[in-house]
Amino acid sequence: MSHTPHELADEFPGDHALLHELKLHNAHFGTLSERYHALNGEIHRIEAGIETPSDEYCETLKKKRLALLDEISGIVSQAKVA
Repeated sequence: MSHTPHELADEFPGDHALLHELKLHNAHFGTLSERYHALNGEIHRIEAGIETPSDEYCETLKKKRLALLDEISGIVSQAKVA
């Protein structure tokens, strides 16, 4: 269990400028980014012991975060090619 937040900037090192541009100019990416940030914050609070839901709920959140990260990664990859 990691107590380190998984911020998008950490997940995509070296792509800070691209992430910023996508947030500004791609509404879908912006929405995904906001959802990821909120979900990631909730997971971080659970891992830090601030919130204590069931293990199943925590695993569900982590799966949702991974699915969002996969979709975000696809958009970032496409933007790099373009």
